Amino acid sequence: MTDAAELKRRTAQLLAAHPPATTDRLDFLRARFDAGLAWVHYPEGLGGLGAARSLQAVVDAELEAAGAPDNDPRRNGIGLGMAAPTILKYGTEEQKRLLRSLWTGEEVWCQLFSEPGAGSDLAALGTRAVREGDQWVVNGQKVWTSSAHNARWAILIARTDPDVPKHAGITYFLCDMTDPGVEVRPLRQITGEAEFNEVFLTDVRIPDSRRLGEIGDGWRVAQTTLNNERVAIGGMRLPREGGMIGPVSKTWRERPELRTHDLHQRLLKLWVEAEVARLTGERLRQQLALGQPGPEGAGMKLAFARLNQEISGLEVEMRGEEGLLYDDWTMRRPEMVDFVGRDAGYRYLRSKGNSIEGGTSEVLLNIVAERVLGLPSEPRTDKDVAWKDLSR
Repeated sequence: MTDAAELKRRTAQLLAAHPPATTDRLDFLRARFDAGLAWVHYPEGLGGLGAARSLQAVVDAELEAAGAPDNDPRRNGIGLGMAAPTILKYGTEEQKRLLRSLWTGEEVWCQLFSEPGAGSDLAALGTRAVREGDQWVVNGQKVWTSSAHNARWAILIARTDPDVPKHAGITYFLCDMTDPGVEVRPLRQITGEAEFNEVFLTDVRIPDSRRLGEIGDGWRVAQTTLNNERVAIGGMRLPREGGMIGPVSKTWRERPELRTHDLHQRLLKLWVEAEVARLTGERLRQQLALGQPGPEGAGMKLAFARLNQEISGLEVEMRGEEGLLYDDWTMRRPEMVDFVGRDAGYRYLRSKGNSIEGGTSEVLLNIVAERVLGLPSEPRTDKDVAWKDLSR
């Protein structure tokens, strides 16, 4: 069993063979992956050593102290947080070879799940995949696709059987975004940016070798993706006063002229809630170290969205007219969302999307109620109805 001492020894060997100060960044990241120090809980040969997930912190601390580059995880959050664990669980040996370029950041990933007519009700999706020999021909439209303009690969779910109930007729694929028939169009948001996209798929041919899991089993495969997504969004590791609460607390300390008793009481309440959420996230990650993510991630994502919106609203109110200022309304195509490094007005506007992305808050409330608290399920009239017979 690989322990902390062994990981420190291997990390020291990596640093000696590839000094960060003189080694090209990408070469160092590739060497780190090949040494099993990328994500230590993954199997050997896939960037890991089969060690406990909690021991990743040992490696990260040693490399950070040595000034080694990281893989810029925010830039490829969908690949690292969602695609990788799904490929690890369901992928073939050939498909798992994609993990190296995913982890190093050479190839960005996006998620082709939501559709104009199937967002909250994801299982109602209508994008079709029809088999022709050893290929699938895909036609449809996806929407709210983060990073599609930068992505080389996508995780995609499509309907392969319209004659069965909606959850049963879905299959999961890995889609090459450079294939003919894939068109990416920007969606401009209220912030002025276009970090999201709509993606049109017209006669896109995907080899059956890029199917992830069994035919018709895509909904089960997608649950692995979605559970990891909610943990990635709501359970990210933060220091005390990390995230949205940090800039508000800083403004409060540095701008005494903005303080009122009412704002003070609200800030104290939100500071405590943010700290509770942060510590709960730590406990959730400890549980993840022992197994797969479960529906508890939905609760963390719910708290993340609500707190971001309430904290950013308090910040704008505290700053008054100044809080409405926003430095850059130009059309931009960012690689990642930067909440903390932007103005209060940006944070306020962008946080509105937190209760939609990664599963709407309404859907997540149902998940927490049914799968965490064990409450009765809501009535479903479409459970045994073929997808083709559903009203749309």
